[in-house]
Amino acid sequence: MLCRFAYSLFTGYLTGKKMSRKVVPVVKVQEVKNQNILRHFEASGRIVSKYQVGIIARVSGYLQKSYFKEGSYVKAGDTLFLIEPAEYKNAANVSSADIKDIKAKLNYANKQLERAKELVKEDYIAKSKYDEILSERDSLVAQLSAAKSEHSDKERNLSYTKIKAPVDGRIGTIDVTVGNYVNASTGSLTTINSTNPIYVTFPLSTDDYNAMTSIDKPNEKHRVELYFSNGKKYKFDGIQDFLDNKIDETTGTVMYRATFQNPDNELLHGEFVKVKIFSNHSVNIPMIPVKAIMSNQEGKYVYVLNKNNLPKIRYIKTGEQYGNNQVVQSGLKQGDKIITDGVIKVTPNKPVKIKDIKAQGL
Repeated sequence: MLCRFAYSLFTGYLTGKKMSRKVVPVVKVQEVKNQNILRHFEASGRIVSKYQVGIIARVSGYLQKSYFKEGSYVKAGDTLFLIEPAEYKNAANVSSADIKDIKAKLNYANKQLERAKELVKEDYIAKSKYDEILSERDSLVAQLSAAKSEHSDKERNLSYTKIKAPVDGRIGTIDVTVGNYVNASTGSLTTINSTNPIYVTFPLSTDDYNAMTSIDKPNEKHRVELYFSNGKKYKFDGIQDFLDNKIDETTGTVMYRATFQNPDNELLHGEFVKVKIFSNHSVNIPMIPVKAIMSNQEGKYVYVLNKNNLPKIRYIKTGEQYGNNQVVQSGLKQGDKIITDGVIKVTPNKPVKIKDIKAQGL
């Protein structure tokens, strides 16, 4: 009984082994073809305001009022804060009165000078007296000029008591509240981030940078698409209009910047997004189905058939994806035959059965 059991096991093993030898994976094969495409490169980006303005006090005094709601949108010229103006208003009034006084004296001096001109012609007064009157008149002219400059300074300081928005944008929190004494060294009272237009900065790897500059000139502008964290595409495209002049040694990337219109204030300073930057000129490059690509610790690879139709591992470097196809930057050339279906069951250098070989023309 035991012998029969052992015999059945042995024959079963031989049968199974014989059957396993006959199992050859069925695959589909495709010939690599080049396509003309506008390449695009993806990167993580950050939205940055074109203007980031810290609002500071330009004169000293107590903050009397604030005129805005934190987080609201303001226009250039809107009054944001009021510093106690009484001291500066009084100083401006005094300087204005000084101007009036000097003008009155100058008016009198001009009349005296006109009389002196007639008198000196008739020798009724000495030339030295005329020169003295002229000197007094000229001194008053100089005093008036200085008084006007002084008054202009006082008026400017008075205007600084009304702190106004220098740019359009969204205003932040109030850093110094009403009632505090402020001056130029106090620091920022609040911050305005401009919103329209707005920048998006993003780094491209040196590989993508080199690929882009091999297609277009480095100083060309490029179309840029923006995608939010939920995958939704922003309704306006941007223009890449800045390229840094160096490679970051730490990250091995080159910084790009694009400008986007933001009329509805959808884009906020500091927000992280995804971007796609597109080449201006098309390039002829190999593309293969994504499903043909495998990966291991050494990288991405495909199975390429040799002249005997045996599969060989070929490591490749891929680029961006277009639908179900992906760009191959290196490792394959037009005309190579790759396995596109059944790749999981394939063993390198082991025979495969090509499905619909006639239809594929192989």
